[in-house]
Amino acid sequence: MAEDLIGIIGGTGLGDALAEHIEHAERHEMDTPFGTPSAAILVGTFGKRNVALLNRHGTGHTLSPSEVPFAANIFALKKLGVRTVLSSGAVGSLRDEIAPGHLVIVDQFIDKTYKRTGSFFAGYGAVHCELAEPACGHVRQNLIDTAKEMNVTVHPQGTYICMEGPQFSTRAESLMHRAWGGDLIGMTAMPEAKLAREAQMCYSLVALASDYDCWKPHETGKNKQTLLEEIISNLKKATQNCLELIEAALTSEREFVSEDCPCRKSLDLAVWTDPGVISEIEREKLKVLFE
Repeated sequence: MAEDLIGIIGGTGLGDALAEHIEHAERHEMDTPFGTPSAAILVGTFGKRNVALLNRHGTGHTLSPSEVPFAANIFALKKLGVRTVLSSGAVGSLRDEIAPGHLVIVDQFIDKTYKRTGSFFAGYGAVHCELAEPACGHVRQNLIDTAKEMNVTVHPQGTYICMEGPQFSTRAESLMHRAWGGDLIGMTAMPEAKLAREAQMCYSLVALASDYDCWKPHETGKNKQTLLEEIISNLKKATQNCLELIEAALTSEREFVSEDCPCRKSLDLAVWTDPGVISEIEREKLKVLFE
């Protein structure tokens, strides 16, 4: 597969919307040592680039966040030849200035998940990847620069708190997340970003604000149906904005796949186990990650 293949992980809203825009699409049914991905991967063209689109929640949004096979998803993309991943996901806003419908180019994460496979290397050895900057700075800057040329509200940074779910936060939790310095609350960015780093891939996430989290009381006088319709409307607006941002980025001449990016060398000093005691079976199973 071509080295310039760019992976796109579509979250709530974008996963289905983007599939309609992939030209010359071919479905790839993948298998990995970590099971099958959420759905078949569509490989085709979008903008000026070769892309591999994966719908995180599966066709028809059948997978809840805790059921998403994150390890299989990232491994399958790497196996196909993807080296850069543009991801998206719906979030609740923890800040007044991040209004529903806005986009955020996330730069930091706080991981509160606990049910998910968070590393490829269980059974392989002690592997410790650096994660101080969990999103690729090079790809993030490309998205930020693209957004400056568009009539879309995009925040150039934000801290995403990833909770296990599937229930939403209590008000006490929401207020705590704000006190922690969180800007967004969601359920799908982790361990996706961690696994991308272990796979030596450049990873960036565009968050789609669908509503304010429950720290902010709803307007009085609105019933639940009206509030739900507003959230769906906000998500559709954010999805369209994200679609336009990704299309503009991939139509530009900006470089999204860089051999020199530190993300592409994240395993160079990460393996602490004596090479002589690492199982050959494990080496073969995970060799894709080291390529």
